[in-house]
Amino acid sequence: LKEELLKSIWHAFTALDLDRSGKVSKSQLKASGGAASPVLSHNLCTVLNVPHDPVALEEHFRDDDEGPVSNQGYMPYLNKFILEKVQGNFDKVEFNRMCWTLCAKKNLSKSPLLISDEDAFKVWVIFNFLSEDKYPLIIVPEEIEYLLKKITEAMGAGWQQEQFDHYKIALNTSREGLSAWELIDLIGSGQFNKGMDKQTVSMAINEVFNELILDVLKQGYMLKKGHKRKNWMERWFVLKPNIISYYVSEDLKDKKGDIILDGNCCVEALPDKDGKKCLFLIKCLDKTFEISASDKKKKQEWIQAIQTTVNLLRAGSPPPHKEARQKRKELRQKLLAEQEELERQMKELQAANENKQKELETVRKQLEAAAARAAEEEKKRLQTQVELQDRFSLELEREKMVRQKMEEQVAQKSSELEQYLQRVRELEEMYKQLQEALEDEKQARQDEETVRKLQARLLEEETAKRAELEKWHVQQQQTIQMTEAEKQELENQRMMKEQALQVAMHQLKQLELERKEALEQYEEVKKKLETATNNTKSWKDKVAHHEGLIRLIEPGSKNPHLITNWGPAAFTEAELEERQRSWKGKKATSE
Repeated sequence: LKEELLKSIWHAFTALDLDRSGKVSKSQLKASGGAASPVLSHNLCTVLNVPHDPVALEEHFRDDDEGPVSNQGYMPYLNKFILEKVQGNFDKVEFNRMCWTLCAKKNLSKSPLLISDEDAFKVWVIFNFLSEDKYPLIIVPEEIEYLLKKITEAMGAGWQQEQFDHYKIALNTSREGLSAWELIDLIGSGQFNKGMDKQTVSMAINEVFNELILDVLKQGYMLKKGHKRKNWMERWFVLKPNIISYYVSEDLKDKKGDIILDGNCCVEALPDKDGKKCLFLIKCLDKTFEISASDKKKKQEWIQAIQTTVNLLRAGSPPPHKEARQKRKELRQKLLAEQEELERQMKELQAANENKQKELETVRKQLEAAAARAAEEEKKRLQTQVELQDRFSLELEREKMVRQKMEEQVAQKSSELEQYLQRVRELEEMYKQLQEALEDEKQARQDEETVRKLQARLLEEETAKRAELEKWHVQQQQTIQMTEAEKQELENQRMMKEQALQVAMHQLKQLELERKEALEQYEEVKKKLETATNNTKSWKDKVAHHEGLIRLIEPGSKNPHLITNWGPAAFTEAELEERQRSWKGKKATSE
């Protein structure tokens, strides 16, 4: 979207008047130029629904501006404060018309054309759509051919390929393509639409404009069944990539509704009913639309066009004309890259060929010089050969004599050599024997070293064990001494305990005797007590009989009676405590 907007803005910007220094004046870019003057920034903000900020323009504009495609001056302002804020909620036709108004008067040809100003405007917008993405803008011959074919097909005429090929050849020899104004002159000249009236050409341009710019894939009159009244009304239907709009007439002034298309929609053919023919059904998520075409051909065309649009929505693909334009551009880029690669290879081959030619010329000169030197050397060689033959004859005789002497010397030397070789073999044998003896001695030394290390290790182990045994012996002696001392101490304790036991046995026997004596005393006291009790009882009976209910107070025991295993104790508690203190004192003395 940004690139499409930039192309139209580029035309408007380049059409602005220049000051004396050849630069675009600020008054033509900001909103201070007055209502009558063509103010670019203010108009852009108006048609694109973007808030205008003249202060930002003042800060960003510089005198070295080169247009909206430059990286300085007006371009930063255009990107940051206008293009980046565009939301898409603007009228593209109105935007293009504003830019056209700024540039058409200055650039449009003054010569009469076979097309109207409105048609020239539409051709200009189509040019911006089909032109290359580089500045200054041009349309290449392939896109010119595509546009002229579309216009010719819309007019219902035949395409003259041979005529365009001649034009293309003439164009390629002078330039890469045409500007927007040259394209308008080409179409307005009637060169490729001869025999067609002005109205037919205008209708064809309008049809191509609707398809390429307004994304109109198909349009025409059909009958639509109402949702409330169920009546059939003729409407002008316009199919776009994601919507079908229907109007009262083809002037598009009174819009009656939209059919929103998405990947869930479908279109089905319906049988004839209620007197209506060529029926088909468009199913959407919330509504269903019944439509009647004028004939079976129109019905099939509409069904196919709607189904294709739905399939593109499901696949997320652009409209066919935009996809075709992108493919053509990619194909041109590919061919251009291949051509550049081919030219590069040709240049490399040409350079390599020139280098080879230079090398061959150098080699040829070297061969000629070598041939001259060879001829001179051959002459010298023949002369030298005659001299050498004479000298060789003399040398040959001398060589024979020398050879005889040498043979004799060789025989003598051979004999000496044989003796020398025999001596060398004997020395080698002695060397091998010495090597073996040295190896045996080395092995013996290694074995001796191993045995010595083993004896040293055993001696260390024996020393360690002896030290450990001595340590154990000392510990055993200490343990025996400690055991003897403990044994003596236990023996003393045993003797003391035996003495204490004997004392305790003696005391026990004494206590037994004392207990027996106490028991005998107790029996005597018991008998006395029984006698006294009997006497007291008889006395109580007498008193009670003679004196009535008189109660006698009997003296009781002041101390509680002690009970032992053998019966009531014969001594008091105080006496028992005295005896216990006595026993404890004796026991402490014995210990």
